[in-house]
Amino acid sequence: MNLDKIWLSSPHMGGNEQKYVNEAFDTNWVAPLGPNVNGFESDLEAYLSNKSYVGALSSGTSALHLGLILLGVGYGDEVICQSMTFSASANPIKYVGANPVFVDSEPETWNICPDSLEEGIKDRIKKGKKPKAIIAVHLYGMPYKADRIKQISDLYDIPVLEDSAEALGSTFKGQKCGTFGDIGILSFNGNKIITTSGGGAIVLKNKELKDKAVFLSTQARDAAPHYQHSEVGYNYRMSNVCAGIGRGQMEVLDEHISLRRRMNHFYNTLFENIKGVNVFKEPNGDFYSNHWLSAITVDFTTTGKTREDLRLAFEEKNIESRPLWKPMHMQPVFKGCSYYGGNVSESLFESGLCLPSGSNLEDVDRERIFEVINTVFDLAIST
Repeated sequence: MNLDKIWLSSPHMGGNEQKYVNEAFDTNWVAPLGPNVNGFESDLEAYLSNKSYVGALSSGTSALHLGLILLGVGYGDEVICQSMTFSASANPIKYVGANPVFVDSEPETWNICPDSLEEGIKDRIKKGKKPKAIIAVHLYGMPYKADRIKQISDLYDIPVLEDSAEALGSTFKGQKCGTFGDIGILSFNGNKIITTSGGGAIVLKNKELKDKAVFLSTQARDAAPHYQHSEVGYNYRMSNVCAGIGRGQMEVLDEHISLRRRMNHFYNTLFENIKGVNVFKEPNGDFYSNHWLSAITVDFTTTGKTREDLRLAFEEKNIESRPLWKPMHMQPVFKGCSYYGGNVSESLFESGLCLPSGSNLEDVDRERIFEVINTVFDLAIST
């Protein structure tokens, strides 16, 4: 195929990443500690504010794993998890020997449904298995209903592990995502709004917990002249080289958010005259999404088209698009797990598509995207 690939969400360098990486090499700080690690953590703490303490780790998944450990989740426990999410949100529950209990989404934010969450908690308590934690996810950068989830968390005394892997820079009622839960996590995977190639972070409420997380992430080595270990540890610390990339990326984070939101505006304008296609957007002014990924739902009964029709048309033109996350309660690996709610997440999966959303897309890319959409929905566009 002669056409250049338009990716769903590709890395976008800002320019100064190389400077910090070169410093790491020039000073021989290439281990999982060093000035870039400290600097990256400080940059994130200043950005998130709200008295956050950040530990830079090798991935968002490792941050979720450590978060569950710090919350005391262990073998045989139950953890309530948003069903519509990437598998990394749920897999760490199994790492610690616990069992996931999945909860449906609500239609406004596509995130964890407060009513279904409370229904699930009540039923698990009735069955003698009070959940040890709640994993709530800000899907595609859209904040979940943090005030409602906090009320339920407080009412039943169940801590929230906040998966903000996709939502760095998003806010709910002016507060940064990643700071709502008892513990939060971030991701800097290659497709995220900023990247460290691979990497993530754990966000904590005090320095003691941060020190504990860092201790566990560096093989839990005791303070002794020899190698002594009293707890099981993990090799989860971010390297100084990767953290250097992160420091450069932090300098362009706000710009990247602005460019992602520009792509969302592009899709809102493009689809405004196509009945039966709805662009995922904030329900009201309380929500501010970084629009890490822009997504749509396609109603077949109105348009005569499916999300697959559009996806395959994009594919033919070497443009990447993907269905929404397949809910976890529908995944073979979690067959038999309890589930609470209706069919909101299932319906979204059947009709939803994520569209190219990168901050490095240009007008020529938008023109190619428009041409495909115009071809697929030609009968529905007003002329």
